[in-house]
Amino acid sequence: MWLLHWLPLPVLAALGRTFGRLLHAFGRERRHIALTNLSLCFPGMSEAQKSALARRHFEAFGRSFLERGLLWWASAARIRRLVRMSGREHLDALYGKQPVILLVPHFVGLDMAWTRMSMDYDMSGIYANQKNLLFNSALYKGRARFGESLMLSRQESTRKGLKAMKAGMPFFYLPDMDFGERDTIFVPFFGFPAATITGLSRLGRLAGAAVVPAIAHMKDDGYVVEIGAPWPDFPGESIEADTRRMNAFIEAEVLKMPEQYFWLHKRFKTRPPGEKGVY
Repeated sequence: MWLLHWLPLPVLAALGRTFGRLLHAFGRERRHIALTNLSLCFPGMSEAQKSALARRHFEAFGRSFLERGLLWWASAARIRRLVRMSGREHLDALYGKQPVILLVPHFVGLDMAWTRMSMDYDMSGIYANQKNLLFNSALYKGRARFGESLMLSRQESTRKGLKAMKAGMPFFYLPDMDFGERDTIFVPFFGFPAATITGLSRLGRLAGAAVVPAIAHMKDDGYVVEIGAPWPDFPGESIEADTRRMNAFIEAEVLKMPEQYFWLHKRFKTRPPGEKGVY
């Protein structure tokens, strides 16, 4: 990956798509997970359409994986050229003045979003430890390259993140994965019940935070991090309503670029009591 990061982006991207096609061809288990997710979320889609979408997703994932080397070793100037930000005025208006939760769904470019934003803003966020210790170390060091951001593992208390948010550091939050039964409720995701953590609503209430979406778009010539306007009337009437609103928002973003959403994760692994597993 260190050698590859010297390549021009078009060449690196082509290699990444090829790597993704290899993962698709030989990664039977992950291919099954992706196709199962697509079947649950898009029941009206034909088998050929689902297979084609899964292949495109593996290509996008392969690209994002190899292009992490840019985040770890490329110069700050090159990263700024390749990862552009739009809508930053929404965050600038709040930064240092009000607690902010950055809602960052699991699109393949989310690491690009973290690194590019950390170059201009000190942030806090939660990361998941990887099984491979070498890759875990590389991810951590890469994410800590710029600024004075605070990174917390999922095993740590969210109190540190809450304190940092109240001190003015936006909280980079990824709440759309299946983390088990703790602090979750079942709300629809593309019409299928999904165990969804309620942290966006709970943290928003505790910190008096504004929710600002940050969506990472993979493009042919790099990435665009789209920062949206803060959500009005959030938190709302209930935690369940807030969590439904979050999932509905993510659904709308997925429909804009379905191949870039992280379909390789067992999003529907946790099932209501008595219900069979889907994988």
